[in-house]
Amino acid sequence: MTHPVTDRRALLRENFLLKSLSDDELDRMLRFSSVNSYKANEVIFRKGDPGEGMMAVLTGQIRIGVMSAEGKELIHNIINPGQVFGEIALLDGKPRSADAVAIVPTETLVVLRRDFVPFLESDAKLCIRLMTVLCEKLRLTTELAEDFMFLELKQRLAKRLVRLAELYGRPWRQGVIINFRLPQRELAAMMGTSRESINKQLRTWAENGWLTVDRGNIAIHDMQAMAREFQD
Repeated sequence: MTHPVTDRRALLRENFLLKSLSDDELDRMLRFSSVNSYKANEVIFRKGDPGEGMMAVLTGQIRIGVMSAEGKELIHNIINPGQVFGEIALLDGKPRSADAVAIVPTETLVVLRRDFVPFLESDAKLCIRLMTVLCEKLRLTTELAEDFMFLELKQRLAKRLVRLAELYGRPWRQGVIINFRLPQRELAAMMGTSRESINKQLRTWAENGWLTVDRGNIAIHDMQAMAREFQD
């Protein structure tokens, strides 16, 4: 599936980094960008690959993570349409710091560093927003590290589901449904634990009536109860 320029412009405008650019500026950026397509589970780049620029998701989903020496995957983030990733390589041009893999068939808009840096240099406000994005990601990384050190699995999982519902939730029956599939295998990779442990905890919350799990779709019925799991 391909998208006309107007659709790509609208998707990019959803992103914090690019949303204040004018139509002319976005169109200029689109002229030096390209679109890549990936199949489900196809690798976009690996940790250590050359960092040639940033990407924006047009359609689909991408998971960002790293593999341990034992072959276990730890997922840092899931990137949805309108979101940008690879900003660090955009600035320093150094090797990728994590893997990026398409979860489902995905299209990305690719902006190469050699083209974007001159564009960035001409817009001080855009530079500040890029620094803000990177600071937010650094804060998130610090928070995740603290969570792994100080919180139990139940608390970490509740916190992640509540955050995902706040970011990507939409009203659904009696509650909020996370607006993309989140298989237990990927949840386990996010939490650094086994699928069995995730399944056991989700079953407990489902029996309490706090959430519903159906084929990778998670709906939270009681956000306050879930929040108490990591706030107490």
